[in-house]
Amino acid sequence: MLAIFVLFALLLLLVLRAIPIHVYDGFESPHLSGFRWLRRRFESGAVVSQTSVVRSGLRALAITVHSGDRPEAASQAGAATERDEIMEAWWLFSRAERTYVYSFSLYLPKDFPQRAERLVIAQWRQLCERTCVPDNPILALRYELGRLQVTRNDEHGKTLLYQGDEDVRGRWLDFRFSARWDRTAEGTVDATLDGRGILHYEGATIYQPGSGHPRYALIYSKTGLYRDALHEAPWTMYVDEYRKDQCDGTGCR
Repeated sequence: MLAIFVLFALLLLLVLRAIPIHVYDGFESPHLSGFRWLRRRFESGAVVSQTSVVRSGLRALAITVHSGDRPEAASQAGAATERDEIMEAWWLFSRAERTYVYSFSLYLPKDFPQRAERLVIAQWRQLCERTCVPDNPILALRYELGRLQVTRNDEHGKTLLYQGDEDVRGRWLDFRFSARWDRTAEGTVDATLDGRGILHYEGATIYQPGSGHPRYALIYSKTGLYRDALHEAPWTMYVDEYRKDQCDGTGCR
């Protein structure tokens, strides 16, 4: 029976690998979709459907991080952290040498704190089979000192790709990221905010094999609040209109 289950799981994975990924979630259900999202990265009650702050339709998600949520201890990589994030389901993970377009809308309230410490509000990470050094997000959307930032990480450290200079609180922010995940110069990242281009990058977009990162790379995305653990009061952001599309041979629309 176990052998049959393993064979079925392998066949399912092969089928999923062959099917292009096209996912949309307007968060119109009162409950988070178990097909699209994993619940490993947030505490019970931290992610709720609500109707007061909405980009489109009738509902959107409110994500609230409290002190001590999903803690990680301080290490050589940085300060202690806490988080509440929605993470895409494993069968929707992206694959290397392919291009994907991600779009989503985020809302930071007018009184959202402006801190110098780390705050990541969306990120893309490369799956790690064992202890990986480094193991930072390969691409991250940050909010620090009241400014939006986009950064990328590789074996040599963190690089700033974009930094805004406007106060983005109190309105919906419509993001679109197009990324080709690749270890070579074929990799690319393009991003727009409210339809305006904010960055174009060409070069490697994932870690090289070794140091725990497998040769066959899988990439997954998360959205929410991931901050340094500084005993802060609860923070809340809103998420709506998530879409992910795998591009075909003719390119991305």
